[in-house]
Amino acid sequence: MKIIHGIKLGGLQQKLFNLILLNIIALIVAFAAVSVHQQRSLSQIVEKASAEQQESITEVSEATMKAVLESTMTKTTALQAYIASDLFGDVKTDVMTLQTFATQLYEYADMFSPHPFYPPDKSTDGVPTVQVQHEAGVDPYASESLALAANMSEVMLSMFSNSDKLSSCFIATTDGNILYVDDRAGAYFDENGEVYNFPVRERPWYREAIETGEVIFTGVELDTFTDIAGLVCAAPVYKDNEVVAVVGADIFLTSIRDYVENSTGDGSFLCVINESGQVLFSPQKEGIFSPEISSSAPDLRQSENAELAQLVTDALNGATGLETIRVDGKEYYMTGTSMPTVGWAVLCIVEKELTRQPTVAMLNSYDMINEEALDVFQDGAKHSSQTILVLTIALTLLGVTGALVTAGRIVKPVEHMTRRINSLSGSDSVFEMEKIYRTNDEIEILAESFASLSRKTKDYIRQITEITAEKERIGTELALANRIQSDMLPNTYPAFPERSEFDIYASMDPAKEVGGDFYDFFLVDDDHLCVVMADVSGKGVPAALFMMASRIILASYAKQGKSPAEIMRSTNEAICQNNREEMFVTVWLGILEISTGRLVAANAGHEYPVLMQPGGRCELYKDKHGFVIGGMDGMIYKEYELKLLPGERLFVYTDGVPEATNKDNELFGPERMLDALNQDTEASPKQVLKQVREAVDAFVGDAEQFDDLTMLCLEYKGPNA
Repeated sequence: MKIIHGIKLGGLQQKLFNLILLNIIALIVAFAAVSVHQQRSLSQIVEKASAEQQESITEVSEATMKAVLESTMTKTTALQAYIASDLFGDVKTDVMTLQTFATQLYEYADMFSPHPFYPPDKSTDGVPTVQVQHEAGVDPYASESLALAANMSEVMLSMFSNSDKLSSCFIATTDGNILYVDDRAGAYFDENGEVYNFPVRERPWYREAIETGEVIFTGVELDTFTDIAGLVCAAPVYKDNEVVAVVGADIFLTSIRDYVENSTGDGSFLCVINESGQVLFSPQKEGIFSPEISSSAPDLRQSENAELAQLVTDALNGATGLETIRVDGKEYYMTGTSMPTVGWAVLCIVEKELTRQPTVAMLNSYDMINEEALDVFQDGAKHSSQTILVLTIALTLLGVTGALVTAGRIVKPVEHMTRRINSLSGSDSVFEMEKIYRTNDEIEILAESFASLSRKTKDYIRQITEITAEKERIGTELALANRIQSDMLPNTYPAFPERSEFDIYASMDPAKEVGGDFYDFFLVDDDHLCVVMADVSGKGVPAALFMMASRIILASYAKQGKSPAEIMRSTNEAICQNNREEMFVTVWLGILEISTGRLVAANAGHEYPVLMQPGGRCELYKDKHGFVIGGMDGMIYKEYELKLLPGERLFVYTDGVPEATNKDNELFGPERMLDALNQDTEASPKQVLKQVREAVDAFVGDAEQFDDLTMLCLEYKGPNA
């Protein structure tokens, strides 16, 4: 082996040199083939990486969007149903107030003189006015019942004037007369200027209220005189177990109709379904969701579309999750929630294709960037191949070496990029630029495109995460409000460990995060114990704030040594002075003289208390009710006296107990409550509350708690206990 000018002759270097020279043509052809193969491989790698990235973008985006939609649509639908149901709940409360007032009026008829009444007067059109209509052939001036019922004129006028929900309120007597308050006097005259006769006893609300014997809501129908869609809430009035009148209120549904019709936009809208599965309100003018106020309108529960029928059925019975349903040739996201007060439901409907628009836009942007990068890459690769081929022909050894290096330089970053993309998992993973991608060519451009798209995807997910965290913060604050409210009420037991003359226990379970019920008990002095049970109108945070103010005012006057009637009167005056929201509270308040068992009490529109005799049966004590506190200024309250014997118990509660409702919309009722109390007449106050709550829970089952549950039991043991 010789070395000439640094070249080894006869050695491995020569053999390699000779081999390259002998195979130069084959190498050129092979290299060309390799170049073509590598370009195809690179294209396949890029296409595979692009497809996987597109699939990842689509899955993450659609899953995130569906989760946001499920949370947002479900809560929005529940909120709309709650707001609408709350409207009907307020109207039901107004009608029950009229029922209570009318019952007392007829029960004590001899204490009231006939009250004047007048027919409709066109000059009062647009002004809230008390008016009388009657059936054909009926003389209203010969009706003693109507003259007595007219004593409710001021109460109904005040109720109508102070409500933005009522289109009218009324009392109808069984002899064919109706006394009502509204501001549409001009609608009751025919073309001759005569007042229309009104078939009182033929109206659906009159018949249904008498047939059911309880508060009812009619179906949606057109008003007799205005042709405006609405419904009626009505209730019968009894005297000596005989119906003497029917009270009620009209509700025009124009506000709900307008809100629903304006809910459409970008493929989404709201839809209100009645208890018969028929569409009442919808912005759709045609198709299955177009509204019809007719008994012949289709029942969606009987639809051939089984998925839609099931969704409507579930929505009328409670609440649904987010469902995907095909209707009229399109796929929609749908969710629904019931309106328990009237048995309706609200559906929220979003066209599914609408939710894919962000994903489609992102994929289109990605495809555009990818196509531009591939075009640049392919142009550069073609030019590089031509240059390498020329250099390979001129300089075989350098060409082969350069080809191998160039091939490795091209393939290695792309393969690394593919492995990195395949390794991405989870919302926190991001494709980032690395040193290996800094090739100053199309590989670097492609890598920067992947990195930019990856960062945008992560930022999108971060924004959604922040929105979710904010919702959780609001929930935490409501939970804290619940604890603060609970801590304000007496909650340490035994409450008076040093007093053996009595035992007392109370509980409050709000239907929402915070409630409007409250109870209280405290010693006015060493010989007098004050006990309070109250229920504020409304629900949620406003009711909780009103509850706190009412509790403080009641306790303040009680601790001044005033009688129950005086406490009620003073509290009513204080609340009425600045009650802009027109809220009110029902209250039962009693003061027990511990040394004698003498209990003096007053009732402001609250539930009847229950007396529990030792070893005997528990019975309602039907005391006389005064008007609710905060309802009207200048009210006078009456008090009454009871004598508690050692071993006797007193049980007071809010309407959440007898009005607890199961999934069939049946009320728990006072009879079931008394049955629960009579299970163990020797039970301690704490055990009494437990057995009532267990009975309520067993009756309600899986149905949602609609109202606060508040109870208190006092056991008098005697001065020598």
